[in-house]
Order: sequence, then structure tokens, then C-alpha cells
Amino acid sequence: MIKYSLRCREGHSFESWFAGAEAYDALARAGHLSCAVCGASEVEKSVMAPRLGSGASAPEVREPSEPSNERPLAAPATPQEKAIAELRRKVERDSEYVGGEFARVARAMHAGEEPGRSIHGEARLKDAKALIEDGVPVLPLPFASPRKTN
Repeated sequence: MIKYSLRCREGHSFESWFAGAEAYDALARAGHLSCAVCGASEVEKSVMAPRLGSGASAPEVREPSEPSNERPLAAPATPQEKAIAELRRKVERDSEYVGGEFARVARAMHAGEEPGRSIHGEARLKDAKALIEDGVPVLPLPFASPRKTN
């Protein structure tokens, strides 16, 4: 097994393991490599220092001039992603998750049948349109439900 430092055309750096140099070359020729961050198919090996030593306790060597774009894959990369992540934290902290009951609960709150409060959940498109047509204030969120992410 061999681990390569890779970089895509967008400048994302990541690492991947291959059975050997031949396996990397075969996958690259066949176009089966893609960026682990953005999915770009133009991926190439980046500059890397060989790791010499007797075991896994040897520290990883990074050239001083090599830029470090590495971040956890789930971490927001752009200001927009950071703003959406902050919005998600606020929504999840300050409102009640009602799941698939969103349309029913929102309508009941609007009619005064349930106490008013901040809620979030899922609704089918036709149900969300019906809420809007009936004057129920709803807003789509720019992120998936935590129940629908892996």
C-alpha cells in the first residue's frame, strides 16, 4: 500500500491510499480519480516528502513552502458555507424540530389551535405551497434535515 498526497484543479489537498504506484497510474489513466472535497475529476499527485523510518511513530514531514489547505472534509470552506452552518446551529438551537408534522403544526399554530413557537421540519412541496397560499408564514431552509444526512 502507498499513500499519495493529491491536489485537484481547484487547489484542494487530500490524501488517498493505493495498492501501489501501478494502481494509482491505472486509475488516473482510466479517469477514476476525483477530489475528495469537491468531486473534480482533474486530480494529480502533489509534492510530498517521502516518509522514512521504522514505524508509524515517525512524524509526517511537510515541506515549509508547501501550502496547507487541509481541513476536515465536513468543515465549511467558504464564507457562504460558514454562514449556512451558523444559521443551521441557530435554527436547531432556537426552534423545535417537528419532522414530517411541520405543515400540520404550522397550520395549527397559525389557527391558534397550538401555542406559537419557532419550529422547523419537513413538508412536501404541495403542502408548503398550500401553507403560503393560506397566509401561513413559512420559509425554506438552505440545508437538509439532520435526519436526511449521513
